[in-house]
This record gives sequence, structure tokens and C-alpha cells, in this order.
Amino acid sequence: MSGLTDQKNALLLEKLASGSQIIGPGVYDGLSARIADASGFDVLYLSGYGVSASLLAKPDNGFLSASDMEARIKSLADVLHTPLIADADTGFGNVAKTVAAYEAAGACGIQLEDQQVPKICGHIAGREVIDRAAAIANIKTAVSARKSKDFLIVARTDAREQNGLEEALARGHEFFSAGADVLFVESPESTEEMKIIGNELGHAPLLANMVEGGRTPLLARAELADMGFNFVIYPVAAMSVAAAGLSRAYRELFRGDVDAERLDFAHLSHLVGFPSD
Repeated sequence: MSGLTDQKNALLLEKLASGSQIIGPGVYDGLSARIADASGFDVLYLSGYGVSASLLAKPDNGFLSASDMEARIKSLADVLHTPLIADADTGFGNVAKTVAAYEAAGACGIQLEDQQVPKICGHIAGREVIDRAAAIANIKTAVSARKSKDFLIVARTDAREQNGLEEALARGHEFFSAGADVLFVESPESTEEMKIIGNELGHAPLLANMVEGGRTPLLARAELADMGFNFVIYPVAAMSVAAAGLSRAYRELFRGDVDAERLDFAHLSHLVGFPSD
């Protein structure tokens, strides 16, 4: 890790150790990351859903490669002041190599999931998972592969959909025993399920994934904290707003409306990194 990455990791770990709730918005490209970086968040979450859409113009359905994500991490890490945790899907066929690449590229943590290949977005139906023993082995591999113990391993299970909540909870316990730093049970489908997850796994740092219009209820942060979720991400919140804005802008431009509400060029240029006059 670089000195800057070490500093960012230390800040994130300090917040995690304090028990305070960590809030992380999804970012997917340079502009979204720069804007989020200036907004005061604890951590930024590099979303595979977002990168797949913005880089490849494809859905989050296993099209991304490790090199795609590594390149995106490298392009962001050197300009961000906020720690970056990056989605690694199922590990891209080589968990140890992917962990090493993400850490070297400047990420402060990695999220790994237990889906079968090809994976699909965690809020789309039809996900299947690998067997529990193989999933645990992947987390152990990830823990062993990191150079710094401060590099966070976020262990996600998608077992709830096909295998039930009990299996998802069992995997959560096993992942934590295997050395995962943060547990992530994807797409619980009711507030009651979320309460059960908090009761069962709240002894560990626990992540809630808030996807607007997704399979999980969208709850207030205070309610999530009361349930035991001290890490909350919003992976597509900004992207969905940006997409709505782009759709509106292109419609207006097509109609010939060049005076629509927008950032002035000087402000936009500052956001992308040009110095202010």
C-alpha cells in the first residue's frame, strides 16, 4: 500500500472500530468519485453494477473482468481522499490474485460474494451460490492474500434467495470465523429479516445494502443502526439520479432547448480537476 492509502485505511478502521455507523455511496467513474469525494463521506463504494454500465454499457451479469475493475481502481485511488472499497464479484476466478491486485491498485478493501459464475446483480432474481465450504475457502484465501491486515475483506452471501435465510446466516458466521472484517447478507426481503440478521450477526461489523426499488426495504439509517447495521451503502442512488438527469438533458437538447438547467462550464471544469481561476 502507498502512504496515502495507509492513511485512508487507518481513518476507515478507526471509524469501524468506534462502532459509529459508516455511510458509503456508490461511485462508478471519475466524475462521480470526485463529486462524492468532496461530499464528506466515510468511504466510497466502487459498484460493479455501476462500472459495468458506465464502462461496458452492459448489465451487472458477469461481463466485468478483474482488469476492468483494477484499472478503474487505479484511476481513482490516486485522486481520492476518501477510502475506496471495490466490488470484486466472485473473485474473477482467482481470489488471491484479485485481492493482491485490488490492494496494489489502491483500494482500501474488497467485497467478495459467493455466487456461481456468471454472477448477476444481487437484487435481480435467479442467483445461485457455490457450496458453503467453497465459499468459506474463498474468504480464507482472501484473508491470506492481503499484504496488510488493514485491507478490509467484505464477505457477501447471496444464499438468502435460493437457500433461505438460515443458510445465509450460517455462512455469515462462518465467514467471520474465517477472518472476514465485514459481513454482508445480500437482499433480505423484509424488515423482520433484517432484524433477524442484526440479532444473529450483529457481533460483527454488518453491512446493509440500500438499493432504491430493490428487494430490500429502504430503511432510515437510525433504524438500521438500531438493528445492528453499522455499515450502510447506497450503490446506485447517485447513478440513478444521474441517469434521470442525462435522460432529461438529452431529451431537452434534442428538442433544441440549450438553456436547460445545468452546471456552468467553470464549475464543471473544476469538478473534473482543472484548477479554479
